[in-house]
Amino acid sequence: MISEENTNSPWHFNAQGWLELAPEITHRPSDNFDVRPEGVSPDLLVIHNISLPPGEFGTGCAADLFCNTLDFTAHPWFANIEGLRVSAHFLIDRQGHVTQFVSCNDRAWHAGVSQFQERQACNDFSIGIELEGTDELPYTDIQYLQLGRLAQALRRHYPLSSVQGHCHIAPNRKTDPGQAFDWDRFGLEAQWPPDRRPPKLTA
Repeated sequence: MISEENTNSPWHFNAQGWLELAPEITHRPSDNFDVRPEGVSPDLLVIHNISLPPGEFGTGCAADLFCNTLDFTAHPWFANIEGLRVSAHFLIDRQGHVTQFVSCNDRAWHAGVSQFQERQACNDFSIGIELEGTDELPYTDIQYLQLGRLAQALRRHYPLSSVQGHCHIAPNRKTDPGQAFDWDRFGLEAQWPPDRRPPKLTA
């Protein structure tokens, strides 16, 4: 964990694992979570992307999906995910607003079948952050800034030692956060050591 004096993040977590509210932070609790295995604390950060419908931003549909309130009849593509029960701990939209759905003390359902350093089921020991975006389109400046603040705050409160993309822990199934995600920029904003993060993907 990093110390208070070594972070630029103004954000803090309470003992229940929720980020303290601020104008740019919202809580929207999801039912899609369960408890972590006994004695397990999160030591891995996983970065994802999502847009619903694919490639469309600002719809609110991703948050609705995480909270089981998505109208699956609202768009033809939603038939592909009807009945899906998933969640992430956080979603950062294109304007940098941060929504928390699950306490970081609990297990969100974001990684699916996955592996990191010979450990299966990454949901058990990870925190998942979704960025509103796609694999190909650049993420916004404010998303990198807020992601950095969030990562720093998380490292103050949890023993996070590594960060991976969904593509790294589920390489045969997932491609996010994609080639558009700049791992070097993330490392700069989050003050995350290079040897504890993957390199930027290349074409």
